[in-house]
Parts: sequence; C-alpha cells; structure tokens
Amino acid sequence: MTARLDLFGNPTATAARAAAHFGAASRTILQDSSLPAPTRTLVLLRASQINGDAYATDVWTKNAAAAGETAVRVNLVAAWRESTVFTDAERAALELTEQGTRIADAAGGVDDEVWNRVREHYDDDQSADLVMLVALMNATNRMSVIVRQAGGEYEPVGLG
Repeated sequence: MTARLDLFGNPTATAARAAAHFGAASRTILQDSSLPAPTRTLVLLRASQINGDAYATDVWTKNAAAAGETAVRVNLVAAWRESTVFTDAERAALELTEQGTRIADAAGGVDDEVWNRVREHYDDDQSADLVMLVALMNATNRMSVIVRQAGGEYEPVGLG
C-alpha cells in the first residue's frame, strides 16, 4: 500500500506545521505525564487498533516490546476485557479509551460509570493527561488512515 499523501513532504506547509504541533503535544504527554508508561502505551495501541491505523498500531506494538512489555499483554490488548493480564487501573484506562474513541457510536460519549472507575485510579492531572492522550491519538489516527499511511516498516529508535 502506498500513502496517498506525505503530510510532512513540505515542512513549511500549513498541514506539516500543524502536524508538528500534534507531535509536540503528544511528546509532552508521553514525556511529562505521571501516568504509568505501560498505561500510556496500552491506550495509544488500543485507540490505534479501534481506528484501523496500521502505522500507529505498528509503532505502539513495537514501542511496547522495546520498552519491555510482554508479548502476552501486547497481543491481548484487543481482547483486554477477556484477559487477566491487565490491572484494574489499566482496564479503566482502556475502557475510557474505547468509549472516547467510539464517541460517535456511543449516544452519551463516556458514561459516568467508566469515568468513575478512571477516577478511582488516577488523580486530576493523570485523568486530564488520559483525556488528552486519547484525543490526540484519535486525531493522529484519523490523519494516518485518511492518507493511508502503511504499517510494518517502523523501527523503534527511542522511547519518550
């Protein structure tokens, strides 16, 4: 599969500059958030799976492995509800990710029960970071899917 468009092809173009801001915001959350690193990676991977973003699924699967995440946990992210390898806090984050990603399919968006589970495990700053992480990943996934950015070629170079 060949990408339809290279959003970064002209670094001075409006789209490339805007995409750079998305990247900077994502790096801020990934580097500065007190959310546990495995939770951040699980959230990014799950949103990417739901959105059918092959490139981001490739990135976050490989980054998880490079960071020492077990193959069992990475492979079971798509079936986290039926798995025993995730903590209650991770499960709350994954559920928020799913409802936040499928917002158009869920009449009420993220329901109070899910939000309350998130708040049992994460403080105000972490909850806000989780919301931003889900929103940023969804926006990034949509850009990638629209231009048909292929997965499979990514090689982890450094983890933030």
